[in-house]
Amino acid sequence: MSLLSIHNLSFPIEDPVLKFLLVLIIILAAPLLLNKIKVPHLLGLIIAGAVIGPNGFNVLSRDSSIVVTGTTGLLYIMFLAGLEIDMGDFKKNKWKSLGYGGYAFIFPFILGYLGAYYLLGFSTLTSVLFASLFSSQTLITYPLISKLGIAKNRAVNITVGGTMITDIATLLVLAVVVGMVQGDVGTSFWIKLSASVIIFSLIVLLLFPIIGRWFFKKVNDKISQYIFVLVMIYLAALLAELAGIEAIIGAFFAGLALNRLIPHASSLMNRVEFVGNAIFIPFFLISVGMLIDFTVFFKSFETLKVAGIMLVASIGGKYISAVITQKTFKFTKEEGRLIFGLSSASAAATLATVMVGYNIIISETETGEPIRLLNEHVLNGSILLILISCTISSFVSMSSAQKIADIDNEDTVSGDSHEEESLLLAVNHMETVERMVNLGILIKAHSNTEDFFALNVINEDKNESSVKNAEKLLHQAVDTAAAADVKLQALKRYDNDVVNGVNNVIKEQEVTDLIIGLEDEKGFSPSFVYNLYNGYLQNDDVNVLVYHAAQPISTIKKYAVMIPENSDKEAGFFHALLRVWNIARNSGATLAFYAPESIVDILQRIIKKANIEAEFIIMNTWHDGEKTAAQLKQDEALIVFMAKRGMVSYIPQMRLMPELLNKNLKENNYLLIFPFSEYDKNNPEKRSVGNHRDFIEIGNVIQKIFK
Repeated sequence: MSLLSIHNLSFPIEDPVLKFLLVLIIILAAPLLLNKIKVPHLLGLIIAGAVIGPNGFNVLSRDSSIVVTGTTGLLYIMFLAGLEIDMGDFKKNKWKSLGYGGYAFIFPFILGYLGAYYLLGFSTLTSVLFASLFSSQTLITYPLISKLGIAKNRAVNITVGGTMITDIATLLVLAVVVGMVQGDVGTSFWIKLSASVIIFSLIVLLLFPIIGRWFFKKVNDKISQYIFVLVMIYLAALLAELAGIEAIIGAFFAGLALNRLIPHASSLMNRVEFVGNAIFIPFFLISVGMLIDFTVFFKSFETLKVAGIMLVASIGGKYISAVITQKTFKFTKEEGRLIFGLSSASAAATLATVMVGYNIIISETETGEPIRLLNEHVLNGSILLILISCTISSFVSMSSAQKIADIDNEDTVSGDSHEEESLLLAVNHMETVERMVNLGILIKAHSNTEDFFALNVINEDKNESSVKNAEKLLHQAVDTAAAADVKLQALKRYDNDVVNGVNNVIKEQEVTDLIIGLEDEKGFSPSFVYNLYNGYLQNDDVNVLVYHAAQPISTIKKYAVMIPENSDKEAGFFHALLRVWNIARNSGATLAFYAPESIVDILQRIIKKANIEAEFIIMNTWHDGEKTAAQLKQDEALIVFMAKRGMVSYIPQMRLMPELLNKNLKENNYLLIFPFSEYDKNNPEKRSVGNHRDFIEIGNVIQKIFK
């Protein structure tokens, strides 16, 4: 139909332009209208889908275009859950996730089985399948949690991990019950199912990271990187289906596989979240709403009875499991409510299980009517379950998540979780700009600071070419930061000497960290080494970071961190250590600390407060560390704590480090950190982390900053 014939419009709308426009208007209007009355817009999208869907006013049909886009949205939710999960927290809390997953599966299952077998009179197999409906959960409110900035909260972490367990268990029950109904369950069935699931897991969790790391090294085009992510999501979903489990499990595994390759504070993560939250996830919620048919509940009392039992089993079971989880692991009351809110929604796996059971015909009546494994009352009851459970999930999640976020914000406002920071990037070469910005984003203690600068000093008599080059460099830096939703201020300065220009800006902007990038080919040139030691390092109250990047920072698996003796006695040591912690925290890479025993003891006490993966190796001599640095493998990087002459941790061998790096690590990333040697005399509170000697308190500060 052409646009000129819209006056002959009939429902459902078939014109693709008008159809897409209407959906976009709903996506746009839902947050604007519902936020004013404190109704989660996620719920509004579901209700809108019910109103415009085939069971409402039939404005739009739930055709293939809606189903495909909605399916992508569902896969996106599960992918984001796996992508944003903190792997350090996940490994640390894996037994808690397993415990919660067990609770979340068992209690709804028991309630559902008792209701089906004793109240509805279902057979044993039908009762088992019916009970499994309520053990699954759909994380529809996860985007809301992520938006509030508490996706790394421990309650969210174990709920996401538990969701994987409950959904896999539910879908395995489905596979077994269907096999038993069809008479296929035997030794070969179990061998085939086990083998296919194991092979699927190995391919996604082991092979996908290798492919992803290779791709991100070779391809810099931002659009191609995003399309690659979509390919990985759908490929993992397809492999999951081939393995006999649901596609959503594949998407979640894809998120886990790419977790370390897409840092949370990166432009690619920003694009992934933006497109998902703007298009795909809203489409999924609208498509769920289109399934709702309110009229069925006025046609049959049996449907209402079944729906009531389903609601009690699902909502009641999830509530019991959340309360027991809270008590078992000593979570706060709000964290317990957040677990319930996140887990109480039923949509994806529930609907998939119902549809499979509904389509299986066991036998026929004397009149030829089919007798289904799950009847139409269960099908209609599941629609009501989806609506009510999503409503409860939205309200409870929003309420508890907001309270948790407010508590975190109170810590921020009170100054308990932040130190002052002001980062300056001295950009001089186009090839180093993006790498320096990405490093700056990773090491920032908190993302909302406005004290993030890129500087280019013009010292060539203000000629037109140097001015244009400066503008080009600064524009690239601002664009790179903006792609990650980070504000960076561009500074252009005229000075006869570049080093003096940088040092003057450090004083003017009260800079805490100066980042300098090395060119790939030149590395440490004699002129750079001279400017470093006789210029940049003359600032006693600034951390100086010298960075060389041979590959994208997101593709680094492991950092070897060399810390010389007496480093902990330097004024800026803990400030610099926080930067290293942030690299690991935001990129997911592991740290291997090489340090004297006294410093290892300090690090091990702090590590208990910061959930990152780290190992500790006693470094008896500086030469031992140099040997380790020279033997770095591919996809490994080096971080070295340095010192200038006169500092207590300085040793003469440090002067040879540039030569060692030029010789042995041209193909590796490395970062030299020169911690500041004294505090700003005009602002003694400026370095709030560095002047603590109570190491437990330092750990508490680091932990709060990571929140």
